[in-house]
Amino acid sequence: MNLSERLAKSLEEAENSVRTFRSDPRNLEALSEAVLIMDGALKSGNKLISCGNGGSMSDAMHFAEELTGRFRQNRPGMAALSISDPSYLSCVANDFGYAQVFSRFVETVGNPGDVLLAISTSGNSENVIEAALSARKKGMKVVALTGKSGGKLAELCDVEIRAPYSDYADRAQEIHIKVIHCLIEGLESELL
Repeated sequence: MNLSERLAKSLEEAENSVRTFRSDPRNLEALSEAVLIMDGALKSGNKLISCGNGGSMSDAMHFAEELTGRFRQNRPGMAALSISDPSYLSCVANDFGYAQVFSRFVETVGNPGDVLLAISTSGNSENVIEAALSARKKGMKVVALTGKSGGKLAELCDVEIRAPYSDYADRAQEIHIKVIHCLIEGLESELL
């Protein structure tokens, strides 16, 4: 297989993954439910907190910046933040261990009525699971973006949005970024 064929195959796999995700009505129901939970939190004066590792951290940051800034519509900013400050992460990892980097933040900054967007392509990232457990203890709702079988995170959330099964994280991440854009678009439409 030459390079062009390999790249075409990759794009075809991504297209099939989106088609598979879109064709399952449970995914559209979960997306709608997540938007309504987040919208309710924001309209009640609460905030959205997002977290994830690696590419999922980039997705968590993207989610928060699009809400506080601008996505498609000129509108007031929405209260959202990602757990991504490098000095905070290295401090907590050093003092408490990497498994606590997100949960410590949720314990400190999270309030009842807030929503945690927990992102893990496997559903088994220990620090994301710990964050979900802390959010539950704080009276927060948890929306999870997962992949594979959903992992342990699937059992800890109010709404799970799971990417179609793939052996590779990049396919789940491709679905997750589209889901994030759908969530933001839904929140903008509810606000406006």
